[in-house]
Amino acid sequence: MALPVRDQMKYWGVAAAVFLALLWLLGNVILPFVLSMAVAYMLDPVADKLESWGFSRIAATVVITLVAAVLFVLIALLVIPTLINQTTDLVNIAPELINNLQNFLTEKFPTLLDEGSQLRQTLVKIGETIQSKGGELLSTALASAMSLFNVVMLLVLVPVITFYLLMDWDRMVAKIDGLLPRDHAPVIRRLASDIDSTLASFIRGQGTVCLILGTFYAAGLMLVGLKFGLVAGAVAGALTFIPYVGAIVGGLLSIGLALFQFWGEWQWIAAVVAIFAIGQFVEGNILTPNLVGSSIGLHPVWLIFALSAFGTLFGFVGMLIAVPVAAALGVVARFGIHQYHDSRLYRGLSADEDPEAEDV
Repeated sequence: MALPVRDQMKYWGVAAAVFLALLWLLGNVILPFVLSMAVAYMLDPVADKLESWGFSRIAATVVITLVAAVLFVLIALLVIPTLINQTTDLVNIAPELINNLQNFLTEKFPTLLDEGSQLRQTLVKIGETIQSKGGELLSTALASAMSLFNVVMLLVLVPVITFYLLMDWDRMVAKIDGLLPRDHAPVIRRLASDIDSTLASFIRGQGTVCLILGTFYAAGLMLVGLKFGLVAGAVAGALTFIPYVGAIVGGLLSIGLALFQFWGEWQWIAAVVAIFAIGQFVEGNILTPNLVGSSIGLHPVWLIFALSAFGTLFGFVGMLIAVPVAAALGVVARFGIHQYHDSRLYRGLSADEDPEAEDV
């Protein structure tokens, strides 16, 4: 005999509370495991594909690990140093950019920037603050990142955990399926399948879109000769993970830098605008429909809220689990709404008496 709904809600509520409490208490201790699970989840389809080609699961995992190691070394040697140098230079040159903006405004709108005007004083303070605090902020961020991703975890722990998770992923899923309560197993499987579809559409698809667009923006901006083009392209590509934000922030940053660097050379400014216009056209008409899908069930506002809330509550670990949790809650909410529409609470007593109400 199945447990009453009230008792089931009690047990599931206790389980959720325990999970959140453990997440809060363990914090960064579980970071390598969460990160490894995310990586293994994203790579599992690749391993499955290799298995369909005749590879054993161990051989597929080894191949993926070797390819990932080579890519990581190449990125570490070729891209990261340039990215760090350009970011540092951008912080250092910020006062000059502010000064150029001030000169432009003085030339076009002389009354706005009198010696005693509030706008002039604000621009001067912004430039001084960026120069004095920007480098310190960058160093602090890098130091925090290195303390968070210490050498052992980054170079040894995460790859090792990911290797074992990826190798045993299908068996772990089967074990978890065997632990499901039998009365609710079909419904839980269906919900898990919907969550997986949403995550696959968003994380894998949107991650691929971010990588493609980031590479395109960075390469295009560097080809037209824009200083800090790699930084602007990387920012635009990374923020593409949040729909619309990447294009807006990256576009404004790139066009702003182009205005300062190419003022008077309108063809290069137009080239920067064209790069983002092409990127947006390709994203909206080719990449997103084919890699993400037309509907993933995650509204941009809900996604931004989830990232902000979980990041504030649980730090970096919270940001890692924000998207999966948001997707799961979205699926559960849609399931709950569907159940509500089929319930007497929604249909009322007249639904039992009027057969036509079933079609309403």
